[in-house]
Amino acid sequence: MQPSSVRTSSIPNVLSIAGVDPSGGAGVLADLKTFSALGAYGCGVIAALTAQNTQGVAGVHVPPTDFVRLQIDTLFADVHLHATKIGMLGSAEVTATVAERLAHWKAENVVLDPVMVAKSGDTLLAKSAIAMMREALFPQAFMITPNLPEAGVLLGQRGPDTVKEMYRAAERLRELLPVSSERWVLLKGGHLPGNDLIDLLFDGDRMIELPAPRIETKNTHGTGCTLSSAVAALLPQHAGGFRPVEAAVRQARLWLLGAIARSGELAVGHGHGPVHHFHALWPQ
Repeated sequence: MQPSSVRTSSIPNVLSIAGVDPSGGAGVLADLKTFSALGAYGCGVIAALTAQNTQGVAGVHVPPTDFVRLQIDTLFADVHLHATKIGMLGSAEVTATVAERLAHWKAENVVLDPVMVAKSGDTLLAKSAIAMMREALFPQAFMITPNLPEAGVLLGQRGPDTVKEMYRAAERLRELLPVSSERWVLLKGGHLPGNDLIDLLFDGDRMIELPAPRIETKNTHGTGCTLSSAVAALLPQHAGGFRPVEAAVRQARLWLLGAIARSGELAVGHGHGPVHHFHALWPQ
């Protein structure tokens, strides 16, 4: 259980359980920037270490599951966490450990980004962990946020390449989540061809189309991490409002579009650069 005596504050505590990207464009470091930019206090549990930059991944190290468990238990025993974002987990063993501890602590607002492949094309999740993610971690998730290739892997089929196929994929993904409570799928359509993109937000009842213009830039490293962490940061802040999940997702997407549009103000690496997490706070 969460600590019974906790200080009240309007600033939510939000946790990232993910890997570390030394270039800061993805993973825990990007998540913490996102939380900070959107008014949340960020905490982090390290589930994997990577040697990577904007051009590729040179290596992955997965820490012992006992230490992942110790990080989670030590943090939850002290801090009331209002939301948890899950990113790169690396292995089936870590995935199972994270799922078991989140269930133990009854974690709130778990946003699961099923990270499988880096922007460079490098694999970030062992194949053996995919089934474990579906079986053990999906039951803990309030929302899953796959992109189209990830949706294909999770469903054991080719990824959708039309909006019509996205509708069916979103429906099938929702069937993988518990049916007895409010759970959401945010299917990200950034891999669709054309100048426009559409994300789908689905709770098993309402299918909400979220269109956006495509911004031409190579600075798209960590966009998936950043969007899911933005949603996690905003869900507690919209609680009690009108259609809080939809409102949080819409605000997160609008903020991310600004971060992508102003990514050219940064000069980080020679490959796929990061988005500008602090575009709304730093002077242009």
